[in-house]
Amino acid sequence: MRILICEDSVLLREGLVRLLEDAGDEVVAALADTDGLLDAVVETEPELCILDVRLPPTFTDEGIRAALEIRAAYPSLPLLVLSQYVEERYASELIASQSGQARGGALGYLLKDRVTDVAEFIDSVRSIAAGSTVLDPEVVAQLLTRRNHDERMQRLTERERTVLALIAEGRSNSAIATTLFLSEASVEKHITAIFQKLGLEREDGNRRVLAALAHIENIGTAVTDAGNDDQGGRR
Repeated sequence: MRILICEDSVLLREGLVRLLEDAGDEVVAALADTDGLLDAVVETEPELCILDVRLPPTFTDEGIRAALEIRAAYPSLPLLVLSQYVEERYASELIASQSGQARGGALGYLLKDRVTDVAEFIDSVRSIAAGSTVLDPEVVAQLLTRRNHDERMQRLTERERTVLALIAEGRSNSAIATTLFLSEASVEKHITAIFQKLGLEREDGNRRVLAALAHIENIGTAVTDAGNDDQGGRR
């Protein structure tokens, strides 16, 4: 797989290059900042872009803004954003981009600590490249604490919400079963109940993706509303 990396830390950038090349991928460009990033995408035609959230010169949101520009220009290009910490505003902003014309573009938001688990990181890279949305469990956990808006979500049991969150992380039925110590048959029953409660019919196409998007969009709405509430409270 052809991969473009944009990471200012030399150690992490070179580490990612080595790790991905050892896994059989080709790193077509490794940039330290966003200067010339879009040109590099055009020139190298990557199949996946990996970006740090905070890049030079201000080390605030350059990576997220660059990811959104790439998403707008190349909606189908999978993106993996790496962050040192859970940055809810930036995560929700990127997730919200899933609901526009770019819907369906694969997306990942992982904490940098995940890179230390090489097997898990490579699995995530493969899942995102294959079209899945993969969110770091810590990101999901923090965003979930703000979720309370979508009425459909209120119909789900706690167990079903947990299963849906794992679906949004890109987990397979067998992986969900292993994580929750359930049989795959039990997981399938929970997923069937989730589809029914979210009103997703068979003719709706890929109900698994639609359910994950409903979950993600609900998180984004909750975070945005919470941000508005916070701003209102400061006025």
